[in-house]
Amino acid sequence: MKNTNTNNQNQTNQHFPVLLEQVLGYLQPKEGDSYLDLTAGYGGHASKVLERTLQPSKSTLVDRDHNAIAYLQSKFADSGVQIIHQDFLGASQEFVKAKRQFNLILADLGVSSPHLDNASRGFSLKTKGPLDMRMDQTQNVTANDIVNRYDEVELRKLIREYGEEPRAATIARLIVDNRPITTTTELAKIIAQAWPGHSKVHPATRTFQAVRIAVNSELDQIKQAIPLWVDLLAPGGRIVVISFHSLEDRIVKHTFNELAGDRYDAVLTLLTKQPVMADSDENVFNPRARSAKLRAAAKQK
Repeated sequence: MKNTNTNNQNQTNQHFPVLLEQVLGYLQPKEGDSYLDLTAGYGGHASKVLERTLQPSKSTLVDRDHNAIAYLQSKFADSGVQIIHQDFLGASQEFVKAKRQFNLILADLGVSSPHLDNASRGFSLKTKGPLDMRMDQTQNVTANDIVNRYDEVELRKLIREYGEEPRAATIARLIVDNRPITTTTELAKIIAQAWPGHSKVHPATRTFQAVRIAVNSELDQIKQAIPLWVDLLAPGGRIVVISFHSLEDRIVKHTFNELAGDRYDAVLTLLTKQPVMADSDENVFNPRARSAKLRAAAKQK
């Protein structure tokens, strides 16, 4: 975020950790546990976990977003918590090489509320902003590169696969025909032409999801990272992953299932047979929770 400190504070105050009680219930943090938060954001989950582990020096918080890191450094200053500015895949690879292990691991995937609320980050289709969508603002590829440089075939494939958008072909053609496109609201308006009269969900939602996934290589990172997270779990350790759309949840589900079961070589025990969802009360005060799906597993001893 590039707002003032006051605005930064206001935004983080409005960010509620999703499925907090469920996360604590499945992680079961206890005094002395080591904790790895791979998408720490603004520390909502981490704060509550650390209240129970009482071991900040055995805790590591990772995030790829510069503003989140700055906030975490301020929030946990002088506490002994290790804070790392890196994407979760790169950090996980380094932890595996270093043979580190943790009792508790959390990955809260997706876009945080401060990302969506800050128009300058380019995630929101409702407020005017640049075509950016980078979670890590140091990377080169932006949404502008994809929207204005991909050919029609590439766009159609991306929107269909990552957005599960039934009108991907029409939307790809509309984007190509209306270039150059410079803002989020301009892109959303162009996409809406493919869905005249459609109002239940904004017609650009799936396409924005697809572009964001592509910009941040989200699915590829998740596929590569989950087996590493299992390696990083200490025997008896617990892992919780929260996803926000079916593509992410499918990867988590399949990977957990492949590593669990009654087989002789199983390394996980599933703690959730079905994804855990937010209840109606949480959905009211925290709309972001509506699409959240939590899956949990424990590493066999």
